[in-house]
Amino acid sequence: MAVVNLDKNQVKKIIGNLSDDKLNNYLSLFGLGVENISEKSIDVEVTPNRPDMLSQSGILRALESYTGKKTGLRKYKINKPEKNFQVKIDSSVKNVRPFTACAIVKNLKFNDEKIKEIIDIQEKIHSTLGRNRKKIAIGIYPLEKITLPIKFEARKPEDINFIPLEASEEMNGLQILQRHPTGREYAFLLEGMKKFPVFVDAKNEILSLPPIINSHKTGKITEKTKDIFIECSGFDFSVLSKTLNILVTMLSDMHGNIYQMKLNYEKPVLTPNLKPEKMKLNMENVNKLLGIKLNEKEIKKYLERMGYNYKNKNVEIPSYRVDIMHPVDLIEDIAIAYGYDKFIPEIPQISTIGEESEKESSKRKISEIFAGLGMLECSSLHLITQEDAKKAGMKDFIEVEESKSDYKILRGKLLINSLKILRDNTDAEYPQKIFETGVVFSKDEKEETGIKEKNNLACSISPGNFTEIKQILEYLGRMLDRKFEIQETRDERFIDGRCGKIIYSGKDVGIIGEISPQMLKSWHLKMPVSSFEICVDDILN
Repeated sequence: MAVVNLDKNQVKKIIGNLSDDKLNNYLSLFGLGVENISEKSIDVEVTPNRPDMLSQSGILRALESYTGKKTGLRKYKINKPEKNFQVKIDSSVKNVRPFTACAIVKNLKFNDEKIKEIIDIQEKIHSTLGRNRKKIAIGIYPLEKITLPIKFEARKPEDINFIPLEASEEMNGLQILQRHPTGREYAFLLEGMKKFPVFVDAKNEILSLPPIINSHKTGKITEKTKDIFIECSGFDFSVLSKTLNILVTMLSDMHGNIYQMKLNYEKPVLTPNLKPEKMKLNMENVNKLLGIKLNEKEIKKYLERMGYNYKNKNVEIPSYRVDIMHPVDLIEDIAIAYGYDKFIPEIPQISTIGEESEKESSKRKISEIFAGLGMLECSSLHLITQEDAKKAGMKDFIEVEESKSDYKILRGKLLINSLKILRDNTDAEYPQKIFETGVVFSKDEKEETGIKEKNNLACSISPGNFTEIKQILEYLGRMLDRKFEIQETRDERFIDGRCGKIIYSGKDVGIIGEISPQMLKSWHLKMPVSSFEICVDDILN
């Protein structure tokens, strides 16, 4: 979680002159974890699902609604693009970092505190919503030092020359990744690319090398800066647009004037777009999920206290709320406005006798067997990204409709998640031995939903070879009183000659082998990996 430092006096102006204990309780009920309260400041934890509250401005805006001082949807004035307020997106960035969302904000009055707040939210978005700059990279530039229009293009590293932020000498693209501290930290984001993305102004001055670093000459704001250019670059235009909305509304709260920019894609787009989204809300579902009885007038009041507009069962959602993906998210906000302290726990008026199913008992036994071998049990998401699915050789995707994140593909194999976990822990101590049991999905017209679910078990060891992983499979078979056979097969994910089908009672129930060098490279794995995956349902039935 990210920690945001708040000015205690500013908070008290909104919620009242409360004691420290009452401040703690009030902010906790609002959903902010209080880390520390001192004489002049309050440190609060903000959950990653609320990036709009990663700054003091965002939290104070939300508190103004929550306390009833400024309820309903906040309106922001947005100005049309002026002359040359445009960004030309070159086709060369298509396979490098294809999208950007940009804006200009004028008439700002910066001081040290405001500059620090902007830098803080920038870095907090990078590390949370931006997935360590991979998904989102933000650049903020003093407008007086650049010449419009801007161009977003990709160049060969040796053709990129500028003085990076807080450096004293000019470097090219590769030198920045090798010699500059920030360049070394984020070099992995441009690994293997023949061209790097850059923002360039009309005088061919390089503004930045996203997602790495800004230029020292054109990418550093000071107290003298009045007007700024903002860009967000990445791979999902929708997420970039909402991130831009978070930034420009925060700057508008600092009394800045927002101006749109024209982005010259194949079809021109204007950003930012602060038009609210609309979502239908079912009154019956609200009361059913919360276990209380609210009428429509009360629901309207609570939604407006959380910064929404409500009319005719439709909710208008602020353009900077990236976390609202489903009506359940709205219902959660209603619960916050209603007050979690007002909910009365009840014991259900039913009597049941619980018993663990035989299948669950067997799955628990499998976990105990692997734990006895010193292996670590993992639990991962059912959804994966399309990029990960392709890297793992999935061809027939099942995609979630209207997904608002990159995670929109139902996993077909657990091995994908095992490789992701190993990839994310390449700097951890070796050997790494992991296993997971969980649901995987496949298309099946016989099923009512068209999707078949089954339980699989995946096991991976790194470093590991075929003999070692086969020994683990045989030990599992002995402990479960099951006899597995292995028949040699070919699979592009595994090394030829070190891969086999797992057969139980004459049925193909899984696969075992050493992961191929091509797969290791595509997943950025540094050590050899051997794995097996079997269908638990088939061997337990």
